[in-house]
Amino acid sequence: MIVIRCAACKRKILKYRKIGKGRVLKCYKDRVSRWYVPLKDGTLVCPCGCIIGTDAGTWIKMRQNTFEYSGTVVKK
Repeated sequence: MIVIRCAACKRKILKYRKIGKGRVLKCYKDRVSRWYVPLKDGTLVCPCGCIIGTDAGTWIKMRQNTFEYSGTVVKK
């Protein structure tokens, strides 16, 4: 389970179950276990105003360099 935080203000955005190695390019909505910030009009926006990602149907397309994450990744 990893915790995704805003790179600007370090606020928690969501808790996500990441599977496999590699970067976080998209977050599948069914793997999100906790939303700290809700989706607004199809975008995932931190309360500080930073746009973290955009809704693309079943996943959220993450914008690189706007977030950071920590935690353990589930191996495939």
